[in-house]
Amino acid sequence: MSDYPDTQLYIDGQWRAGSSGRSLPVRNPATGEVLAQLACADLDDIAQAADAAERGFEVWRRTSAFERYKAMRKAAQLLRDRVEAVARLMTMEQGKPLAEARLEVMAGADTIDWFAEEGRRAYGRVIPARQHDVYQLVVKEPVGPVAAFTPWNFPINQIVRKLAAALAAGCSIVVKAPEETPASPAALITAFIDAGVPAGVINLIYGDPAQISSYLMAHPVIRKISFTGSTAVGKQLASMAGLHMKRMTMELGGHAPVIVFDDADIALAAKTMVASKFRNAGQVCVSPTRFLVQEGVYRDFVAQFLEHTRRLKVGNGLDASSSMGPLANPRRVQAMQSLTEDACAQHAQLLLGGKPIKGTGNFWEPTVLTEVPVQARAMVDEPFGPMALINPFATFDDAVREANRLPAGLASYAWTRSARTAQQIGGALEAGMVSINHLGLGMPETPFGGVKDSGYGSEGGTEALEAYLNPKFISQAGLH
Repeated sequence: MSDYPDTQLYIDGQWRAGSSGRSLPVRNPATGEVLAQLACADLDDIAQAADAAERGFEVWRRTSAFERYKAMRKAAQLLRDRVEAVARLMTMEQGKPLAEARLEVMAGADTIDWFAEEGRRAYGRVIPARQHDVYQLVVKEPVGPVAAFTPWNFPINQIVRKLAAALAAGCSIVVKAPEETPASPAALITAFIDAGVPAGVINLIYGDPAQISSYLMAHPVIRKISFTGSTAVGKQLASMAGLHMKRMTMELGGHAPVIVFDDADIALAAKTMVASKFRNAGQVCVSPTRFLVQEGVYRDFVAQFLEHTRRLKVGNGLDASSSMGPLANPRRVQAMQSLTEDACAQHAQLLLGGKPIKGTGNFWEPTVLTEVPVQARAMVDEPFGPMALINPFATFDDAVREANRLPAGLASYAWTRSARTAQQIGGALEAGMVSINHLGLGMPETPFGGVKDSGYGSEGGTEALEAYLNPKFISQAGLH
């Protein structure tokens, strides 16, 4: 298709093909057609990207925070100016509705703005000394070149948090972007290039994930790793990073519980949670998945949840009437099929959906299952798709026990009109993020990360910037 370009590597200030000339096809998940070709890096290209990042770091670390801020703010505005073109690329390669793609692009620009401002305020401090005529200073220095690994579900959002934080801190970066959704990340990088970020500061590569990660993890130039993806892969990368003493931020899988208490606003909870559950076809790390509804309102909540879910229109994301697009690849369709069959075999009640949609593309019906046994695979493994699992609970302790049962601990949600219950549930849930009575996660200024097997570190808030800075203590005595 003429409006979707071939995507190249960006290394040391140049867009180019890989050294071997190898490429991969990029497919539209709504139609199955090949959109374009993607250049793939081999070991020589990966090495050149790391070397370029080392040179870029020496330039960027000596660029004042104010000059970095100006370049980043310009990149943010360029991204806003190009929102329609970039959003269209994202929808074509990833599948999400165009309205969601636009929101992601605009949110990416806001993230750049926020980190640009925060970089100007990465203050050190003066520590009062115990001796006269001694100055004790803490200065913040950029950690060094960064390697960032990002998934396909949010092609801009997942990169921009890492990229903006690194640049604001004075670090250079090698971005290993997703092969399935390459054009919108390239458009994001182009905004920074056009804003004047020097050559070598940002490098963009695609290719064999295992080859790229193993090379960059061991490379002495790379000092910081940031990864977003599955828990299984994250654990492998964390072990590799630890072997080479690399600082890490890991944002891994979730399986978010939603606790709806008897005194909740059921109409608001059902409407809000349906919108959140089926956003991006459920392919969201903080997607609400295990719905735990107190017995007194269980039937009412299920009925209203089904009513809102039935109104969803599944279709090509470029169709303005579509409220949910396709799954990103055939693997996700197969996963949905397997999880649904397993749950039904264990006597879960399939109330809605549960089948692929006939025709071209990776479409799956919005699916609602109730009375799902805790041993069903969907109640253990993150579905990462348009599947809602709804079970009743009796007491506060029952809900907390189930919510905390899994090793995942990324996001949790709760609905209650009681201030006392809200306070108690916020403290009881084992999660890095808890949102009560609304959707309050993912703003640039707020922490974004998990606990337990969902990773560690933050990709939002001041905590995110600190991960890219080394505190250096300097103690200086006056000369006599």
